[in-house]
Amino acid sequence: MRRLGLKFSAALLAVLSLVEFGQAGWIHAKALVAQELLLSAWERTLDGEQRVRPWPWADTSIVGLLEVPGQRIKQVVLEGDSGRVLAFGPGKSAYSSPAARITILGGHRDTHFEFLQFVVPGDLIRLSVAEGATEYRVRSISVSDQPQLTIANDRSVQTLLLVTCYPFDALQSGGHQRFVVYAEEVNRLTPGGLPDYI
Repeated sequence: MRRLGLKFSAALLAVLSLVEFGQAGWIHAKALVAQELLLSAWERTLDGEQRVRPWPWADTSIVGLLEVPGQRIKQVVLEGDSGRVLAFGPGKSAYSSPAARITILGGHRDTHFEFLQFVVPGDLIRLSVAEGATEYRVRSISVSDQPQLTIANDRSVQTLLLVTCYPFDALQSGGHQRFVVYAEEVNRLTPGGLPDYI
């Protein structure tokens, strides 16, 4: 009887472990599969379609394409930064402002923006929209102790902020610290054709 109890306990522990590992892997699998659908939607955006949704029931649309050549990163950027949006890719924050000439992109630290921990000042970032692309150079990296960022921005230059939760190896998500990559425009690949921000 005791042996049966031990076998049952071991089997139960094995099943619970598989469930936990499966749930942990689900977000990564969803993020990878979604990127293929998102890249297809990005192509449709480049072909002239407006407000392209990556799948019919999506509550977001394609904004652009983020590339970090030094990290071999290429990700489709979505409209919004809710948890539902960020599960599939980086998202453009509603706090982005054309008047302030600032674009803010958010992403999860353990999926799409995991690479930010390896970005250094001087790295090149390219943000493309249907009309063309803008290249940015990373100027600084900081950690904020508050989830709500206060941003002092020089309005004379177009600015890109990439924001994710911090620390990268935290066991629980949703902490108060934010990892912020601050980049400034260095080159417009289609002069005159791009809006001041996306």
